[in-house]
Amino acid sequence: MERFKARPAACSTAGRRWRLATLAAAATLAMPAWATNGYFPHGYGLKAKGMGGASLALSQDSLGGANNPASMVWAGERVDLGLDAFSPKRDAERTGAGFATLNGQVDSDKTVFWVPEVGYNRMLGSNLSLGMTLYGNGGMNTTYPQGSFNCGAGPANMLCGSGTLGVDLSQLIVAPTLAYKVTPTQSVGIALLLGYQRFKAEGLQAFDNAPGFPAFTSAPGSVTNNGYDSSTGVGVRLGWQGKFGAFTAGAAYAPKMNMGRFEKYKGLFAGQGDFDIPSHYGAGIAFSATPTLTVTLDAMRINYSDVPAVSNPSSNAAPLGADNGPGFGWQDINVYKLGLQWQMSPALTLRAGYNRGDNPIGSADVSFNILAPGVMTDHYTAGFTFALSPTNEITGALMIAPRKTVSGSSFFNAVLGPGAGGNETIGMKQSAFGLAWAIKF
Repeated sequence: MERFKARPAACSTAGRRWRLATLAAAATLAMPAWATNGYFPHGYGLKAKGMGGASLALSQDSLGGANNPASMVWAGERVDLGLDAFSPKRDAERTGAGFATLNGQVDSDKTVFWVPEVGYNRMLGSNLSLGMTLYGNGGMNTTYPQGSFNCGAGPANMLCGSGTLGVDLSQLIVAPTLAYKVTPTQSVGIALLLGYQRFKAEGLQAFDNAPGFPAFTSAPGSVTNNGYDSSTGVGVRLGWQGKFGAFTAGAAYAPKMNMGRFEKYKGLFAGQGDFDIPSHYGAGIAFSATPTLTVTLDAMRINYSDVPAVSNPSSNAAPLGADNGPGFGWQDINVYKLGLQWQMSPALTLRAGYNRGDNPIGSADVSFNILAPGVMTDHYTAGFTFALSPTNEITGALMIAPRKTVSGSSFFNAVLGPGAGGNETIGMKQSAFGLAWAIKF
């Protein structure tokens, strides 16, 4: 990233150097806790977030490295700095267990996360742009207190370990982006994705071949309470955008991003700690219904099956950490994003949207997903942009996701005998509100 900042004329003035320094500082903070479309956010950039996440056929900001790289050449020279307050409320409950001390309910403690967004775009002539987007994925973040559970050897958490139960996964992507107009109405773009992720798990002692439990893992000592581990990787995102009269269309594709292994947790994740970022792709269309009203629709696919640690069924017979070891059982999902944008006045733009994504978690995998209850499906959004001047604007966005639950038989029924573990329910609801400041130059 330092090498990028040092590029010649693009950053020659003191003002430009200050703006890029701001991007670098924000990069150290961009460790989000999203869990909306699986563990992808419902959108990238606060303008898109106000429209249900729809962005593939739009070019409104410098977040194209996360959405559609081809959009950047239409966005002009600008910096976008935003911050979201994201509030997920997660809970888990077990009822009907034959061992009554296994019954109980807990709420995840941490309920507010600060999620930055950063974008920068520079025009290198009228047909070529160079930019950078910083964004993140996450959402496998839970911190359940120990509660009143007892697994036969004294107080325990909901999964029969000791102390706080939970996991924390964050993924940060730095995306240098190049876009080019191949014709006056068509553009293509490419973003290099430089990935960093970190993870920790707590309270899973019962899965670390604990006395009195089956031998769950292939790598004892590499399952839980080892602090944070991190890994890096490189990927790419490709994009196209075209204008056809009142319509604009766009498409983007990112193949699976290969990441290094979490060595400290090679006894937890399938493939000896392997945890890649799944491939995903989408297409969108925007229609200018009137000079002041735009309607846009995106369709997206996220292939969680690319990552065995995420997609392997939790019932797999192999030990944790093995090549075919148990995972979270997440299925591939489709996501649809509908957005409306109304230019109410020269200074004020209003937005609304709806995001509908499949729930990746089935009832057979509820127990493992106590750790990662990414069950959300419906998201309702609203937003605005107010122009303070021709070169400065403020954008805000609100998201509300109603409570969603999934229930299923506890894995303790297989460990302790039919009926011993009862049934479990995981649930979540969400809200988010963010503000962004854009500078055009």
